[in-house]
Amino acid sequence: MKEFKYVIADPEGIHARPAGLLVKKVAEFKSAVTIAKGEKSADAKRIFGVMGLGVKTGEEIVITVDGEDEDTAVVELEAFFKENL
Repeated sequence: MKEFKYVIADPEGIHARPAGLLVKKVAEFKSAVTIAKGEKSADAKRIFGVMGLGVKTGEEIVITVDGEDEDTAVVELEAFFKENL
Protein backbone atom coordinates (compact mmCIF):
# COMPACT_ATOMS: atom_id res chain seq x y z
CA MET A 1 0.00 0.00 0.00
CA LYS A 2 1.27 3.46 -0.95
CA GLU A 3 -0.10 6.87 -0.14
CA PHE A 4 0.62 10.54 -0.61
CA LYS A 5 -0.83 13.81 0.61
CA TYR A 6 -1.80 16.69 -1.61
CA VAL A 7 -3.11 20.19 -0.92
CA ILE A 8 -5.69 21.25 -3.52
CA ALA A 9 -4.56 24.32 -5.44
CA ASP A 10 -7.45 24.58 -7.95
CA PRO A 11 -9.43 27.74 -7.07
CA GLU A 12 -12.71 25.82 -7.27
CA GLY A 13 -11.54 22.71 -5.38
CA ILE A 14 -12.47 19.30 -6.75
CA HIS A 15 -15.51 20.19 -8.87
CA ALA A 16 -17.17 18.22 -11.69
CA ARG A 17 -14.55 18.58 -14.43
CA PRO A 18 -11.45 17.56 -12.45
CA ALA A 19 -13.44 14.90 -10.59
CA GLY A 20 -14.40 13.36 -13.95
CA LEU A 21 -10.79 13.47 -15.14
CA LEU A 22 -9.63 11.91 -11.87
CA VAL A 23 -12.11 9.03 -12.13
CA LYS A 24 -10.97 8.33 -15.72
CA LYS A 25 -7.31 8.40 -14.66
CA VAL A 26 -7.90 6.09 -11.68
CA ALA A 27 -9.81 3.64 -13.91
CA GLU A 28 -6.53 2.99 -15.78
CA PHE A 29 -5.20 1.09 -12.75
CA LYS A 30 -6.11 -2.28 -11.26
CA SER A 31 -5.27 -1.08 -7.75
CA ALA A 32 -7.89 0.22 -5.34
CA VAL A 33 -7.56 4.00 -4.97
CA THR A 34 -9.09 5.85 -2.03
CA ILE A 35 -9.25 9.59 -1.54
CA ALA A 36 -9.72 10.87 2.01
CA LYS A 37 -10.42 14.28 3.56
CA GLY A 38 -10.40 14.28 7.33
CA GLU A 39 -12.68 11.50 8.57
CA LYS A 40 -14.41 11.01 5.21
CA SER A 41 -13.11 8.82 2.40
CA ALA A 42 -14.32 7.65 -0.99
CA ASP A 43 -13.48 5.21 -3.75
CA ALA A 44 -11.69 7.37 -6.34
CA LYS A 45 -13.26 5.27 -9.14
CA ARG A 46 -16.71 6.68 -8.26
CA ILE A 47 -17.40 10.28 -9.25
CA PHE A 48 -20.21 10.84 -6.76
CA GLY A 49 -17.99 9.62 -3.94
CA VAL A 50 -15.19 11.98 -4.96
CA MET A 51 -17.50 14.97 -5.33
CA GLY A 52 -19.31 14.05 -2.10
CA LEU A 53 -16.15 14.79 -0.13
CA GLY A 54 -16.58 18.48 -0.97
CA VAL A 55 -12.85 19.19 -1.21
CA LYS A 56 -12.12 22.91 -1.43
CA THR A 57 -9.04 24.97 -2.27
CA GLY A 58 -6.29 24.70 0.32
CA GLU A 59 -7.60 21.49 1.88
CA GLU A 60 -5.31 18.50 2.26
CA ILE A 61 -6.35 15.10 0.97
CA VAL A 62 -4.71 11.70 1.33
CA ILE A 63 -4.64 9.36 -1.66
CA THR A 64 -4.11 5.69 -0.87
CA VAL A 65 -3.27 3.15 -3.57
CA ASP A 66 -3.35 -0.57 -2.84
CA GLY A 67 -2.87 -3.33 -5.40
CA GLU A 68 -0.64 -4.95 -7.98
CA ASP A 69 0.19 -1.77 -9.93
CA GLU A 70 0.39 0.59 -6.92
CA ASP A 71 3.96 1.72 -7.64
CA THR A 72 3.08 2.96 -11.12
CA ALA A 73 -0.30 4.30 -10.03
CA VAL A 74 1.02 6.42 -7.16
CA VAL A 75 3.63 8.11 -9.40
CA GLU A 76 1.12 8.84 -12.18
CA LEU A 77 -1.57 10.04 -9.78
CA GLU A 78 0.81 12.43 -8.00
CA ALA A 79 1.69 13.92 -11.40
CA PHE A 80 -2.03 14.09 -12.31
CA PHE A 81 -2.87 16.03 -9.14
CA LYS A 82 -0.02 18.50 -9.70
CA GLU A 83 -1.14 19.14 -13.30
CA ASN A 84 -4.90 19.26 -12.73
CA LEU A 85 -5.68 20.18 -9.13
